[in-house]
Amino acid sequence: MSQIKIQNLTFCYEGSFDNIFENVSFVIDTDWKLGFTGRNGRGKTTFLNLLMGKYSYSGSIVADCSFDYFPYVIPDKTKMTIEIVEEIHPDYLYWELSRELHLLDVDEELLYRPFHTLSGGEQIKVLLAVLFLKENAFLLIDEPTNHLDTEGRKKVAAYLNRKKGFILVSHDRHFLDACVDHVLSINKANIEIQKGNFTSWYQNKQLQDRYEIEKNEKLKKEIKRLTQTAREKSNWSDRVEATKIGTHQGDRGRIGHLAAKMMKRSKAIEVRKERQIDEKTKLLKNIETTENLKIHGLSYHADRLAELKDVCCFYGQKQVCSHVSLLVRQGERINISGKNGCGKSTVLKLICGEDIGYIGEFYKAPNLKISYVSQDTSDLKGSLDDYARCCNIDGTLFRSILRKLDFARVQFEKDLLSLSEGQKKKILIARSLSSQAHLYVWDEPLNFIDVFSRMQIEELILAYRPTLLFVEHDEAFCENIATGKINL
Repeated sequence: MSQIKIQNLTFCYEGSFDNIFENVSFVIDTDWKLGFTGRNGRGKTTFLNLLMGKYSYSGSIVADCSFDYFPYVIPDKTKMTIEIVEEIHPDYLYWELSRELHLLDVDEELLYRPFHTLSGGEQIKVLLAVLFLKENAFLLIDEPTNHLDTEGRKKVAAYLNRKKGFILVSHDRHFLDACVDHVLSINKANIEIQKGNFTSWYQNKQLQDRYEIEKNEKLKKEIKRLTQTAREKSNWSDRVEATKIGTHQGDRGRIGHLAAKMMKRSKAIEVRKERQIDEKTKLLKNIETTENLKIHGLSYHADRLAELKDVCCFYGQKQVCSHVSLLVRQGERINISGKNGCGKSTVLKLICGEDIGYIGEFYKAPNLKISYVSQDTSDLKGSLDDYARCCNIDGTLFRSILRKLDFARVQFEKDLLSLSEGQKKKILIARSLSSQAHLYVWDEPLNFIDVFSRMQIEELILAYRPTLLFVEHDEAFCENIATGKINL
């Protein structure tokens, strides 16, 4: 067991005037299973890169261990998987790799297939197995769940729970609860570490927030009362002092004494008030405010919006899903679940009107307006305004929704290609919320999205109850908003 000591860490990107971190200090135990959470854009990945030595910074990071970062960059995915394993970890022992793959429920046969033929979930599991072969390394695991289905997330969470010595960046509440014993959170004003899982951390945060809000309200009332009292004492002192003119000499001395005494009380009250104001300014700095979002759903004249009966979908000659039956009625929120590669995205694309080959019965209501959020963000480039014009949405509304999703104004001027994956996903969601539609079709909308924004989107859906067909593997989100579930 050793420690990683961060002392007075300060960092900002070249050309930027805003520090990502400023005089940050804390200590990490290398035996911890540390969940890392915080809003998109707060610097989680930046901090991991600082540990890896990728950037210059002021302050110090002292550690007796090496660091290894996940996900690995795989330049050539056409190579055999076993070749990629050898490139990442030349000194690995096969029996150890076999043991790790078994714990992740991965067939060793995958090692002898080209890496690109593995599903996203299979690729992640193989690379995680290689990661945990590294000895004497503290592991930095950056959002491993984004390509894992629900069962895959449970399997990886159970796997990580058997391990120790890592930082795990994730926004999936159930996943974090299942595999961490400490939480590192980047807040608005500081960085803190708490023992426990995500749920215990969030409950403590809610208690702290409520305490600060209540204390803030009491201080506001007290400051108002003290301000009024000090003003009254000061005015009274001035009036008494004024009565000395024309009075007897002895009376003037007594009256002056009373006026001075009252002025002294007034100044004491001012000191108390300043102390209360100073205490008040220390509150509410870490409260994550989330403004209410709106969605402009349209009502359709019929109840049935889309239906598939015994549908099989094809890409060329390859069948990607078989015998799918589902009915989408107005007002329903249906979660399509299933393992990676079972055709969930294909079904959504078919309903959205893409040219997908199929057999079976497929009905879509005429003139149905659909708003679609894709998994893929690779087409995002250029300016935000150009993107809004291209999508034919109101630019002012679009920006307003992004601001409510904690999208910093400085990001509005950047090329969309340079944004983080979480910010790109927020752009797709904001575009969908800016569109009027009968049916909202969202394909894994929460990938890379921070926890607070996920809860904000949940509240939106529960408040406005749009008709929604979605694929998502965040169990907490699905449990909270779905009215029905289809398993492929």
